[in-house]
Amino acid sequence: MKHLFFICLVLLGTGVSAADYAGPIFDAHLHYSEEAWNGKSGPHPLPDVLSRMKRNGVKAIVANSRPNAGTLALASSELTKQAGVTVVPFIRLYRNRADYSSWFSDPTIYDMVQSEYAKGTAAGAYRGIGEFHLYESTNAKGVIAQKLMAFAEEKQLVILAHVDDVAIDLLMAATPSRGQKLKLIWAHTGIGGASAQRVDQLMARYPNLYGELSYRPGLVCDGGKLCPEWRALMQKYPTRFLLGSDTWVNGRWEQYDSIMQDYRRWLGDLPPDLANRIGWGNGAALFGLK
Repeated sequence: MKHLFFICLVLLGTGVSAADYAGPIFDAHLHYSEEAWNGKSGPHPLPDVLSRMKRNGVKAIVANSRPNAGTLALASSELTKQAGVTVVPFIRLYRNRADYSSWFSDPTIYDMVQSEYAKGTAAGAYRGIGEFHLYESTNAKGVIAQKLMAFAEEKQLVILAHVDDVAIDLLMAATPSRGQKLKLIWAHTGIGGASAQRVDQLMARYPNLYGELSYRPGLVCDGGKLCPEWRALMQKYPTRFLLGSDTWVNGRWEQYDSIMQDYRRWLGDLPPDLANRIGWGNGAALFGLK
């Protein structure tokens, strides 16, 4: 009875109702970029962002930041351990904003990835590459993009890619296995609005394609519940969907509580095992966390 009372107090304190998902969360798309901190403190210093994670039950994060110093700060801080947050570090391809539109053909980006990978982090080896953007899908054919896909598969690194459905096929084709072995997290599961049917087609084609759900258009219908076609997709591919905050600007840090509350709301409308998989288990299994 005391345990149940404590859970109710926690839920009330975070704005989550008793009917919502109350388990741990794996935030599979998180940035701690220079907008949030300036290398010293900034508007969202480490104590601030970690307190947001802790009070929302976020137990692990995929950290990728511009520049990578933000991820390294999260990985090395004693405050991160105290908050009970496991950092899964990714190498981001952006040293600055100019890299967004040229990384796929810039040899110095490949060199930077090699250097970062060799150094690792205080939280251990880098586990992935990204998030990167391809505003034109044909840029997936860029020589550096192609080399990085092959490198990721060779080193068993996970890719986090903000791309359209056409680019998914092009990136997968660049790997030795033609996409059968590469693990790729599709940021926003197609922010441009690829249909649920197209997502289904790609997930059937690539056994290690994961859909991250921040900003996904058409995901939620009336009452904050999942739309029927997305509920059906999650039931068909229960191990392939992940949650993410995508804190790409400071406004997303300020909205972190509501972002996680919205996730908990629609997760609470799923069968408990499926809700736990999407909320925590899929990310934990992908990166070997307990």
